Amino acid sequence: MIAKNEEANLSRCLESVRGIAGEMIVVDTGSTDATPRIAAGFGARVVPFDFRFVDFSAARNAAIERASGRWILVLDADETLDSGSVARVESIVALNENAGYFLERWNHSADSDRPFTDYVVRFFSNRPNFRYRGRVHETIDASILAEGGRLHQTAIRIDHTFSADPEARRRRNRWYIQILQEEIAADPSDSSRLDFLAAEYHQLEMFDEATEIAERIVLARPRDARAHLFAGLYHLLYKPDLKRARADFNEALRLRPGYVEAESFLQLMDEQARGKKG
Repeated sequence: MIAKNEEANLSRCLESVRGIAGEMIVVDTGSTDATPRIAAGFGARVVPFDFRFVDFSAARNAAIERASGRWILVLDADETLDSGSVARVESIVALNENAGYFLERWNHSADSDRPFTDYVVRFFSNRPNFRYRGRVHETIDASILAEGGRLHQTAIRIDHTFSADPEARRRRNRWYIQILQEEIAADPSDSSRLDFLAAEYHQLEMFDEATEIAERIVLARPRDARAHLFAGLYHLLYKPDLKRARADFNEALRLRPGYVEAESFLQLMDEQARGKKG
């Protein structure tokens, strides 16, 4: 893992994997609190890392390069491995596949009583060319596939607790937007950065900007049905343009026949249109 000033969270995180991890590696990107001491107290190897140039992939890869085990589990300090998932981790290790695994992440926020779920590749075999990419919103999926590995869904669960300070979250959103813009300027061909940029604008409720980025994604990936679906959602819900929304959903359906979400939104639009006529 990588960490900075995580003394409030780190113990819970490391305790959740204490019984399953053969080694723990914590790359510290400049803590001024007790984070390094807490990590060392759990027997973790603490690696200081110069983070003056922000690059989360470089920091994660610094941890991977020091790992000696056959398998790597990546967590953030504000995440914990669900105790019921330990047996699932052990069963995957026994398969010894050239693969990465999506974990089910339950995201908990003070703003909501119910967590929302997403899926992240955080468990993978330790191979020389499996490395993270992206200065922020770093991912390892592409390098696993590039090396002939496979990606599998699992029922392994991790719990993630968002910062309770909404202004701190907004500051991070704005910081990430700046870095993503720098990445896009440096490599305009990497459209994956646009996906994350749209998400950051959306979280800040900057829907005009998010819509513009969704439109750029469609231009960059014209055969991506999901890109057309999301452009349609923005044209339907956030920056209304019903003609464009319908065209987006129809294109998504043409590219992926039977696309349930596209069909559902087209049906919703038809029902709304009939309601207005009535």
